[in-house]
Amino acid sequence: MSIQEDSIPTVPLTLEGSFILHQMFRVRWPVWKAATSVEQMRAIEEATALLEEMEKGGEEQSALFSMLGHKGDLMLLHFRRTLEGLNSAELRVANLTLAEFLEQTTSYVSVVELGLYEVSVRLYTALKEKGMQPGTPEWNQAVEDVLAKQRNASISRLRPEVPPQRYACFYPMNKMRGEEKNWYMAPITERQRMMREHGVIGRKYGGQVTQIISGSIGFDDWEWGVDLFADDPLVFKKLVYEMRFDEASAVYGQFGAFYVGLRFPAAGLGALMEGKTPGLPQL
Repeated sequence: MSIQEDSIPTVPLTLEGSFILHQMFRVRWPVWKAATSVEQMRAIEEATALLEEMEKGGEEQSALFSMLGHKGDLMLLHFRRTLEGLNSAELRVANLTLAEFLEQTTSYVSVVELGLYEVSVRLYTALKEKGMQPGTPEWNQAVEDVLAKQRNASISRLRPEVPPQRYACFYPMNKMRGEEKNWYMAPITERQRMMREHGVIGRKYGGQVTQIISGSIGFDDWEWGVDLFADDPLVFKKLVYEMRFDEASAVYGQFGAFYVGLRFPAAGLGALMEGKTPGLPQL
């Protein structure tokens, strides 16, 4: 590289798309069982009608998952174009009669993010070689032109529908900021290399798992959220395990709690509330 590494910007470009809200709920089983059959039926019918409407939203879609483990019984996943859309979805769910029988155990707010390390390093280097300086009108226009092209080419990834696979795995993560190892102090070309190697592993599983990365810096307690969708849940274990061995994860990755669930249609809500495993949605 003819340009000194420390002379180009350190922050990679990103593209942002749909906003995402994960909601995890625990059913208050004693309260639910104490309700009359008429009260239960009304609560289920009202919630089913709303959630059936919300799951048909295309790129502004919601999906339901029956969770495994003690962290909750039900996960709602909402994709919306704006934060106002997420807020509306959250409030509509909160105002359901069924909400009286649910306890929200956690939630997560983020936005679909495509990282552009490769594009950023190539662009920054080319602009510096032309004598441009970061922050000037010429530099900013060149960056915006590249972002516009990337955005147009990636619209389906930026505004996805909820993938149709049966199983979902969600977890938040950070990049380490330690005394000896700090992701944010590593040169951008080193981060570019590590993310390229990280991506090679992910692409090996391309036909088996759908991955949606979302950024949450400034939105929630972790820096990124990772959603994995597959028809074979063992793929989650194999993919995450293999990625633990690459440098980006082994040295810099910090992981939060993992949440695993089974996708089901809103029409299966009654089965869930009866203590049965809901069936696969017909998508």
